[in-house]
Amino acid sequence: METILSAGGCSDLLALNCKFFKFNWLGWRRFAWDFFVIQIGFLLFGLAIDVIVQASLGLDPWDVLQMALTYHLPITLGESNIGVAFIIILVDVALKEPLGWGTIANMIFIGVWVDILRPYVPLVPGSVIVQLGYLLLGVLIMGFATAIYIRVNAGAGPRDTLMLALSRLGKISVRIARTIIEVTVVVVGWMLGGPAWLGTLVSALAIGPAVQLGFKILKVRTSNTEIAETVN
Repeated sequence: METILSAGGCSDLLALNCKFFKFNWLGWRRFAWDFFVIQIGFLLFGLAIDVIVQASLGLDPWDVLQMALTYHLPITLGESNIGVAFIIILVDVALKEPLGWGTIANMIFIGVWVDILRPYVPLVPGSVIVQLGYLLLGVLIMGFATAIYIRVNAGAGPRDTLMLALSRLGKISVRIARTIIEVTVVVVGWMLGGPAWLGTLVSALAIGPAVQLGFKILKVRTSNTEIAETVN
């Protein structure tokens, strides 16, 4: 039995506001498996963030902002990740962009894994070559984590949902929408003292190829052409 919750209608079995939520229900066994798989993706995503942090060459755009917030508030990087994602989801809902259960799980668990794994990720020696290698390792892990997450097809993450909303409302491509959002985020994060440097540029340029590699090795095919466009 397949139950689909979307902006077009609701199931009598699940009382959810389908105007803002879409859910393809394929049974508890499938949901449990998808939840397990998506947690592997979230764990790897949290690990990737910690590796990039410990490379000490600058962070990816969103983490520039999220790390900056930890300098001004008594919170960890993981808590900052969760808080920013929560605010973004509120904006997504206000912009009438539908969420998936993976959107909510993304908000919660990536930040949790960032804080759990942080003590176990070592700081690399102060050699730029080694640091760059560590940074690229983090980006590679993030690419595979993204591929695993997209493979589950549980809805775009909070930040990608915002990107899709901006694309729809502004009548621009998702690639341009992503660029506008990430440049804005980096500038705000940098103004707040966030670590924007070489690693920020490298991660921005390398994440697309890393995700594509993850897609190829894991044989991921997504029906969401809008999300796929951003990593091509």
